[in-house]
Amino acid sequence: MKKEILINGFTHIAYGAESYEAAEMLDRSREFYRFMDKRRSVREFSDKPVAKEVIENIIRTAGTAPSGAHKQPWTFCAVSSAELKAKIREAAEKEEKENYENRMSERWKEDLKIFGTDENKAFLETAPWLIVVCKKAYDLGPDGEKQNNYYVNESVGIACGMLIAAIHNAGLVTLTHTPSPMNFLTEVLERPKNERAFLLLPVGYPSKEAYVPKMGRKGLGEISEFYE
Repeated sequence: MKKEILINGFTHIAYGAESYEAAEMLDRSREFYRFMDKRRSVREFSDKPVAKEVIENIIRTAGTAPSGAHKQPWTFCAVSSAELKAKIREAAEKEEKENYENRMSERWKEDLKIFGTDENKAFLETAPWLIVVCKKAYDLGPDGEKQNNYYVNESVGIACGMLIAAIHNAGLVTLTHTPSPMNFLTEVLERPKNERAFLLLPVGYPSKEAYVPKMGRKGLGEISEFYE
């Protein structure tokens, strides 16, 4: 049993995560980078089923993310219902059509050409699961009163990163889909008034015909600065 102490009247337990010697630490950091570097956004999905228990574990992993004052201001809505997926696709394509025709700049559309995207989002029905990540702008108390959450966007953004890593770790693929505006998602899913749709991720296996653009990533020197 972990040692417990009281700090400011609250129970704390001894931190017990593993640590590693320098050589193993280097190996683990290198291997994890190599593993994550294989992750790609995929738009062609198989309809092969994915067990609910796998999705539950992926969401549990995302739920370990740090959050402002440990408020955990998120809800992960996992959708496998064909009826709901069809409704989400219909509403998403309506917004995307408006985006491509009226909202996006020519420069934006030019930058998207390599991905071959348009308003058609068949993957929203093909993928066995959709995970709609909702942020809680505030929480609701037992009597419906507002309770503050802190650093909501930052907290939910971190959780989404961990969600994507967990999806990749399970051998599945996803795509960060942001049909803007996303109000229709909370309406279709009948979410409470304190929740706002943050991100939509189709989750499943890649189709046998799945291809991704041949693109490199920025090198370490382009994404970091070391002050030693």
